[in-house]
Amino acid sequence: MDATITSILYAFAALFVILDPIMSVPIFGEMTKGLGPRDVEKQAWIAVAVAGALMYIFLFFNFLIFDLMGITLPSFRVAGGVLLFILGLQYALGIEIPQCKNHDCNMAGVVIGTPLLCGPGTITTVILQVTEYGIFIPFTAITLSLFATWFILKYAGVIHRMLGETVTGILARVLGMLVAAIAVNIIAHGIIALP
Repeated sequence: MDATITSILYAFAALFVILDPIMSVPIFGEMTKGLGPRDVEKQAWIAVAVAGALMYIFLFFNFLIFDLMGITLPSFRVAGGVLLFILGLQYALGIEIPQCKNHDCNMAGVVIGTPLLCGPGTITTVILQVTEYGIFIPFTAITLSLFATWFILKYAGVIHRMLGETVTGILARVLGMLVAAIAVNIIAHGIIALP
């Protein structure tokens, strides 16, 4: 297999695992409960657009952004980890997160887009891939992973119904704990790396 295709597949796999849209399914399904198919699809587009915008910005401008704002990657990891921890804690404890009640509410898309899909781990992965491969391979991998993520979120309701309320509720609690644990790990690595 061509080395470029192999690199693209490897970069795509790494990003897809970090984005982990499967983990977002119960959360996205819960937040968009009661919305029509068109509004759910809109929220999926918003989530992917928010995550994609951040990923592409850091793909092209990476460390320039941190330099201009005077922040470091470790401090970004700590801040993003704290936000992710709060989100995970809400789901692990069953604290109700406000749901979208009408087509004007973009909360689901924004919350799923960042920090759940595109958080410090995703941004770090993008930066590391640029360092290793240049621009083309990460750009292609980001595009593929965003398309796959949109597809999964678009059908989150179907997946949610297939699993059922009980399984989805349990899964949301377990995933909430996992998100909180991931957040603690991100925060710890950020603190250790702080100057």
